[in-house]
Amino acid sequence: MKQEKLEFYVPEPSGRPGHETDFSYLRLQPAGAARKPPIDITAYDTRDLAMGLIRVLDDDDEAVGPWVEDIPDDILRKGLQSMIKTRIFDARMLIAQRQKKTSFYMQSLGEEAVSTGQVLALRDGDMYFPSYRQQSLLITRDYSLVEMICQIFSNDKDPLLGRQLPVLYSVPEMGFFTLSGNLATQFPQAVGWAMASAIKGDSRIASAWIGDGATAESDYQTALTFAHVYRAPVILNIINNQWAISTFQGVAGGEGITLAARGIGSGLASLRVDGNDFLAVYAVSKWAAERARSNHGATLIEWVSYRAGPHSTSDDPTKYRPADDWARFPLGDPITRLKRHLIRRDLWSEEEHQKTQKAYEAEVVAAQKAAEVHGTLASGRTSSVATMFEDVYKDMPAHLRHQRQELGV
Repeated sequence: MKQEKLEFYVPEPSGRPGHETDFSYLRLQPAGAARKPPIDITAYDTRDLAMGLIRVLDDDDEAVGPWVEDIPDDILRKGLQSMIKTRIFDARMLIAQRQKKTSFYMQSLGEEAVSTGQVLALRDGDMYFPSYRQQSLLITRDYSLVEMICQIFSNDKDPLLGRQLPVLYSVPEMGFFTLSGNLATQFPQAVGWAMASAIKGDSRIASAWIGDGATAESDYQTALTFAHVYRAPVILNIINNQWAISTFQGVAGGEGITLAARGIGSGLASLRVDGNDFLAVYAVSKWAAERARSNHGATLIEWVSYRAGPHSTSDDPTKYRPADDWARFPLGDPITRLKRHLIRRDLWSEEEHQKTQKAYEAEVVAAQKAAEVHGTLASGRTSSVATMFEDVYKDMPAHLRHQRQELGV
């Protein structure tokens, strides 16, 4: 019998430029259909939750199902306000990059709910190991916009002294671990921190964030193994925004199976959640945090979302996906969805929405002007090169002193 020739297979998205994306591959589930299990559930028994989709907001902007949480009104309003401010901040920084005031920027456009909902569900003292789209972790906790912009501009007041790429913040005093541009490193770091917290008998937990593409990294699997074996009190977040730098999430193993389902094989309770539903994000984050604090171990969460903009200011997504994909994404815009829900409950209004946007636009513009006083890339006034010689050795070696003298700094 003649043997068939082998064919090499490469996953392809269901939409390319000039053709509408068929989003049926997402296998959506109606709001309220997913069950809410006890926090001590075994990994094996979360199979349906890893393959389904936890949703709270239905098509009529009502909260339905077992995951409905009694969220205080001030938390709901704070969530919407923070998402609005984050989007405005991103838009201003994108313009600043186009004006050559910084070399690089990365937005979280369309993904704001994932970070905002979780930071409001966790406690002060918990530690976040973010990727480069979690700026709302800082913005929601009212971190200084001026300091964020100074870091982006790498100027004289950059708190990181020009030693990090723009948007790679480090704010340990607010539980925001130093950001790494090489994703997946966050997962083992968070697991190790969480293990240390348990060893000390502390009550603080860790939370880590990566994208769908980073699940193909070896660090990812290493972290899952340690989290399972030692029941680390950690939440492992995968934001499946459908695209890595320019490759479809199927290339990272998301075709034909969910990324959450892969966590079950590693022994972790795994959930797949609508990442554009603020109410679902908050409820699932509270559940996972309670599970971790009760010594039932880690939770892996796949947040289904969509990268509405380019991967970064260096990317042109129109080269590899339809330009109108975000408008057609079936899970919608997280800000619009929460806004409509709050209006339905008389907790918000169109008038307040417009006023809030204008107020935050003025706040971000004022912060940018305050930061620009200390320099931008365009002005040439950036962090002193002298700092590259410092904070490495207790006593600076002779060859570095000589090099510094040659630079005249």
